[in-house]
Order: sequence, then structure tokens, then C-alpha cells
Amino acid sequence: MKYAMSLLLAASLCGIPLVTGCDDTVSHEKKVESTSGGGTKVEEKTVTQNPDGTLNKTTETKRTSP
Repeated sequence: MKYAMSLLLAASLCGIPLVTGCDDTVSHEKKVESTSGGGTKVEEKTVTQNPDGTLNKTTETKRTSP
């Protein structure tokens, strides 16, 4: 009985990623620009699709100065 319970627990934990799924990256764009002050500006745009079909758009901007 104890073996069956631990086997059932292990099987349920292994199945969690299959049930929830994971996000798929639809597009990823990275743009690097030099600023007039000598620094750089990095902009990343990512579009991901959730398992239910909805889309998420994220934009990250990073600036560095000399």
C-alpha cells in the first residue's frame, strides 16, 4: 500500500507540467542603439502564447551610460 501511494504521488507530480503546459515564444526582437552621450539603449520585445491561446506582449528597456 505504501509503495502504491508513493508511486501515485510521483506520477501526479510528473504530470503537473503536462496539465498546465508552458508558454511558447511567438516572437523575440532585440534592438541595441548607441545614444548621443556614449551610452547604449537595449530594447527587447517578446510575445508569448499561453496554453489557453492568449498572447502576452512584454517590452524591456535597459539604458547604460559610460
